[in-house]
Amino acid sequence: MTTHILTSSAILDAPANEVFATITDLTRLPEWNTAITAVIEQPDHLEIGAQWVVAIHALGQSWHSRSELEELDLAKRRFTYRSVTDDGNPSHAQWTWQVSDQPEGTRVTVTVELHPRTFWRRALLIRIRSRQLAHSELPDSLSALETATRGSSPRR
Repeated sequence: MTTHILTSSAILDAPANEVFATITDLTRLPEWNTAITAVIEQPDHLEIGAQWVVAIHALGQSWHSRSELEELDLAKRRFTYRSVTDDGNPSHAQWTWQVSDQPEGTRVTVTVELHPRTFWRRALLIRIRSRQLAHSELPDSLSALETATRGSSPRR
């Protein structure tokens, strides 16, 4: 099966613990994740297996995406979850957010592994979605993340 892996990172002018807290605060996702328009469902607390549903708007379409927590390591500031459309399609994405202290600020790296499982997602949509994520959504979200955390501009 085809897998596309995308990575984007930025150095933010904000404390690493605050950045990680913003990333893992599900109620704040629409503030900085440019594709998420609303949080529809969320767990009482984050633990392995916890699920949440968000409304997504991308590629001129809107849909619900269900995510399930796979890793939440506070010491390493690592947050990993698997997301799928809420329509039963077997295609999925694995998202990993890594936050680390750097001499020049806080590095945030997001890696997305796209796993298209149906014909049209493998043949066409993966290329379009990959391009949109790499060239706008991921960089824009990293920029907005800093604004949501501290109200300043990112240095890239």
